[in-house]
Amino acid sequence: MIKIKNLMFFLISILVIMMIVINFDVIATRVKDILRIHPELVIKEGNKFKKDDSFLFVKQVSSYEPNNYNDLKNIFYSVLNQGWNEFTFYCPIEYNDCLSDVAQISYDKVLLSNINNFVNPYNSYTSIRILYDETGEVTIKVSHLYSEDEIKRIDKEINNIINNVTNEKMSLRDKILALHDYIINNTKYDIDRANSTDNSSQYDSARILGVLDDHYAICSGYADIMAVMLEKLDVPNYKISSDTHVWNALYLDGKWWHLDLTWDDPISPSGKDILDHSYFIIDNDTLMKLDEDIEDHIFDSNVYLEFN
Repeated sequence: MIKIKNLMFFLISILVIMMIVINFDVIATRVKDILRIHPELVIKEGNKFKKDDSFLFVKQVSSYEPNNYNDLKNIFYSVLNQGWNEFTFYCPIEYNDCLSDVAQISYDKVLLSNINNFVNPYNSYTSIRILYDETGEVTIKVSHLYSEDEIKRIDKEINNIINNVTNEKMSLRDKILALHDYIINNTKYDIDRANSTDNSSQYDSARILGVLDDHYAICSGYADIMAVMLEKLDVPNYKISSDTHVWNALYLDGKWWHLDLTWDDPISPSGKDILDHSYFIIDNDTLMKLDEDIEDHIFDSNVYLEFN
């Protein structure tokens, strides 16, 4: 009797194993589906520096369930634009390539940097981590370039500058010109950082604080403070970058323009301060003509689509 029971158990076990092998794909898919039952997303309000402008390359989304690569790109932008420190979303089962696309974006530092250019500098990142697993859970962790205390101090100083150098009788273009001139007249280009092999300097010139505290800046410092000022004037804008340079793009009088404070603050052989306006609110054709012998303004037209 015991031998018969053992034989029956053996036969049943073999049958079960055969059924599992035959239906492995179905079972695996079902297990995967069970594991990917996701909790409801927690959507917080964005901070006061969130942009409401629409851009051609990225836009703020209301749904954080991606269906394709472009949706993922917009989610990454939206997380940064909202000013969140951390956000978790989930890949839907129907989007088969979701995790591989997340991986592609997470390793594409140029893409992430370009996306970062469209947000308010106060919400921009100094580092970003993307964590994901086979259940489809994706978490974005953001370390911001400016701390809350720094933003409070910077914002107060920028408000004072705007109040002191502009007035309501000025046109919008004249206000931008006054701020452009103020920054250049009170800032020198940090040539030591630009020429260093490790991007080091005694000044905080890569950020707004370099302009306000040290009166030294490199292109990112010039572009950041101008971007914040344009936001305060309610001028749609973003930063635009090439492989070697960063400057501002702004929307004025129904058209997108270039604005480059770095190149309007050139270094003279004598060390004398120079205020130029060659790169003040110029169109794309003018920029290309000015740059016939340099490559600083060669940008990706597939990203900064407003200039196509």
